[in-house]
Amino acid sequence: MNLFNVYSLYDTEPVRGEGAYVYDENGRQILDFYGGHAVMSIGHAHPHYVRKVQEQVASLGFYSNSVKNPLQQELADKLGELSGMDDYQLFLVSSGAEATENALKLASFHTDRNRILAFDGAFHGRTSAAVNVTDNEKIKAPINKNFPVTFLPMNDLAAVERELAKGDVAALIIEGVQGVHGIYVPEPEFLEALPALCHKHGALLILDEVQSGYGRTGKFFAFQHSGVEPDIIAMAKGMGNGFPIGGVLIHPKFEGKAGMLGTTFGGNHLACAAGIAVLDVIKDEGLLENATVQGAYLMEELGKTGLFTEIRGYGLMIGLQMTEPIAPLRKKLLFEHGVFTGSSKDPNTIRLLPPLNVTRAQCDDLIAAFKKALA
Repeated sequence: MNLFNVYSLYDTEPVRGEGAYVYDENGRQILDFYGGHAVMSIGHAHPHYVRKVQEQVASLGFYSNSVKNPLQQELADKLGELSGMDDYQLFLVSSGAEATENALKLASFHTDRNRILAFDGAFHGRTSAAVNVTDNEKIKAPINKNFPVTFLPMNDLAAVERELAKGDVAALIIEGVQGVHGIYVPEPEFLEALPALCHKHGALLILDEVQSGYGRTGKFFAFQHSGVEPDIIAMAKGMGNGFPIGGVLIHPKFEGKAGMLGTTFGGNHLACAAGIAVLDVIKDEGLLENATVQGAYLMEELGKTGLFTEIRGYGLMIGLQMTEPIAPLRKKLLFEHGVFTGSSKDPNTIRLLPPLNVTRAQCDDLIAAFKKALA
């Protein structure tokens, strides 16, 4: 049987990982500054994570949501404490797209409306509703376009209010940092104005923190740089450090009803064990602080090189703007200098999304690799 090939693959095969490194089939060490799409929040094969997952799969790897699962509450308690969102409610799913899907559904249930406001450059996932609010027509099939979406310019409050005033908007959805678009940060004043504006017109505010959450920006969620209180938060990626898990954080004003939402795999025992291990490591090893410190160092030192026209982001979510397409540079970094980096929708922007426990020495190695590759 052949695979249905929809990916452009690098000619390399990681077979083992440790911390911020992966090792290919030939034993070559590669510094991982992409983290598999920002997924590897605590690095590869972290001992605490490995132990927690092994212990859980050896006892009970899965049962459905038709039975009690105390691990779900343990995960919720630790997440609430570490994120500062302990008064919110948690619904567990299996991916970021599923989290976005359920966030949009909740907003529609709550408001009895169906129009959504999103932003130019947005990426929210590939499932039916999530792809409809994604600004990329190439990945939308006709069946995906099943409710009205209005795309607005980022940081344009007048445009937001003009659309909200029409009175038919269920929700406005915005990324804490636009990742796929090329690491674009909403202006703090713009983000801060959105909750009151949405509520004035009976709409809800959804923060998509799938890529920018879980400490990636130095705060637990990127919106916390602006002090915003969303109605609904979607999250995933770094939540399970490679194990598929996502979640929706829901404001306490929402009331759950039996059958309103559902999932087969969301919140299963093994997923919860992985999620708990991630939170343990983030807390015990001070990874929010490390993301802030190492991210600031990287942005400052890379800025001194004069190699980039713009450097954007927070913490360890960094976009490096160049004057020409970065695809050849990414290949050179990987195959000649042993460094994984990420691409974006903008062909001239490199994304840096390393594990949150990346070290100063590893940051220096990345900077040296850029200098050599662009010499």
